[in-house]
Amino acid sequence: MLGTIIGLEEDQVLLKLNIPLNEFQSLINLHVVMEDADKMIVGEIADIKENIAYINLLGEIKDNKFVFGIIRKPSFGASVKLVSKEKIPMIISIDHYKENEDVYIGESPIYSGVKIGFNINDFFANHFAVFGSTGGGKSWGVARLIQSIFDKQHSIAYRASIFIFDAYGEYHSAFKDISSKVPELSFKAYTTNTKFSESELLKIPLWLLTTDDIALLLNVEKPTQLPILEKALKLVSVFARKEEDVIKQKNDIIARALLDILASGHSSSQIRDQIFSVLTTYNTKDLNLESTIYQPGYVRPLKQCLIIDASGKIREIELLTNYIRTFLDDSIELTMPDGTFRYGLDDLQTALDFALISEGVLNSDRVYDEANVLKVRLHALINSDYAVYFDCPEFISLDNYIKSLLSINGGRKAQIINFNINYVDDRFAKTITKIYSKMLFEYAKNLKQRASLPFHIILEEAHRYVQNDSDINIIGYNIFDRITKEGRKYGVLLGLISQRPSDLSETSISQCSNFLIYKMLHPRDINYIKDMVPNITNEIVKRLRVLQPGNCIAFGSAFHVPVLVKLDKPSPPPSSSSCDISANWFIDRK
Repeated sequence: MLGTIIGLEEDQVLLKLNIPLNEFQSLINLHVVMEDADKMIVGEIADIKENIAYINLLGEIKDNKFVFGIIRKPSFGASVKLVSKEKIPMIISIDHYKENEDVYIGESPIYSGVKIGFNINDFFANHFAVFGSTGGGKSWGVARLIQSIFDKQHSIAYRASIFIFDAYGEYHSAFKDISSKVPELSFKAYTTNTKFSESELLKIPLWLLTTDDIALLLNVEKPTQLPILEKALKLVSVFARKEEDVIKQKNDIIARALLDILASGHSSSQIRDQIFSVLTTYNTKDLNLESTIYQPGYVRPLKQCLIIDASGKIREIELLTNYIRTFLDDSIELTMPDGTFRYGLDDLQTALDFALISEGVLNSDRVYDEANVLKVRLHALINSDYAVYFDCPEFISLDNYIKSLLSINGGRKAQIINFNINYVDDRFAKTITKIYSKMLFEYAKNLKQRASLPFHIILEEAHRYVQNDSDINIIGYNIFDRITKEGRKYGVLLGLISQRPSDLSETSISQCSNFLIYKMLHPRDINYIKDMVPNITNEIVKRLRVLQPGNCIAFGSAFHVPVLVKLDKPSPPPSSSSCDISANWFIDRK
């Protein structure tokens, strides 16, 4: 018996100790069982003051199993004793370990030799978050977490698909040799380093992107810019394909743009110059500046019908108008690209340029300014170093592209796919992660057997990408928020790794079910975690400031109670060590 219960305050028990404290190890954070005739209630010693122990109530032991939560409190006459070390795993870890269902990730710093783990489904079938200040051990913890999945003795997580968006290129060293440990497993790496690398250069087929993706790529800021993008994508279905396959559609598109110019009411010289400009860039073998226009008694090329007479008018404007109308085809309906044909950035630029003309934006300065921003940004992308990421010379379907991400060495399954996005700026890195996350989400949604191929998307430095963006005001949703709300049923799960949780999307955090929280110092982040994370207590918040590196507090649906964990060291570790200043500064005197 440790003592006598002298008080009950909400979810806390006050215990008058009757043991000599100087003869015992520290009792703080140890677990006790308060046993009555018909119940066994478990608590954790949170504090001791003036020989009174303050015990936080946690749950009950029923049928030799720990159940979190309290319905009844112990009586004042309950016997109180420390939980035996043999029964501790029942409360803070795994009671009966099963290799295909459970995983160990570390040890308890409180109970020496007690391994800490969780049920795989309870953790990995939910979104999770890993938070902590720089140097707290997040990267090592994430590496250990993933390595633990593949360190099984008698089973292999062959169908695992873990996509890591690696902000600093840290995780390559932790996973690159996974096949040397388990020959059936494979690691695949993509990089954004265009100058030198052993990894495959990241390539995104432009024709697999939707209007929403292109809007993110061009940083659309107003909903009024979306119709122009949609028109451009419809036009790219025509301009990017062989003329003989789409000549009727192309003639119709060009003819409508020319008729709009002829009916614009502009001066004759403006009309002539605009038609010359359009037909110089956009033409077909049937409709161009040299097209023959027949008139009783003679023929002439189209460009001669644009001659301005002495009175300043285009004399043949009616003849020209009637001729152009012959190319109209009301049965033609433009459609969005369906991913069945290849096109590139240059094709998109051609289509966007023509969309600006065909939509008549030249007639409105305000609309022109808004739409022209997209043209400028696309032009800048084409002429930037980032254009190489969209240079895909061979056509590939979405289904085969996803399969290519997941395969290596002629079709062998890759379990860990690492994207090193260290060599692009934050805005472009955010766009890449959103495009890939949406692509994986849509692919998973369309699987015949729902959730049959789970995808885990791990975002290092998630505060850079999972933000309260304006996406919802522009395209109607934020892909990370959508995944956190809908992804579980399709098997698409997010892992958010961040040192600044206060910068993360509130929606995304609120949907996470499990948390590993390392040492946190910034008061804004600590208060944010306290306000946003479910089931976090004041006791957990107090511990966050004093955690040692490599130790974290784990809690959520995969853990019976909030538990302090010293994670095992990853082998091999990620390349996340701090700069060794002394080794770089000093040399020995000769």
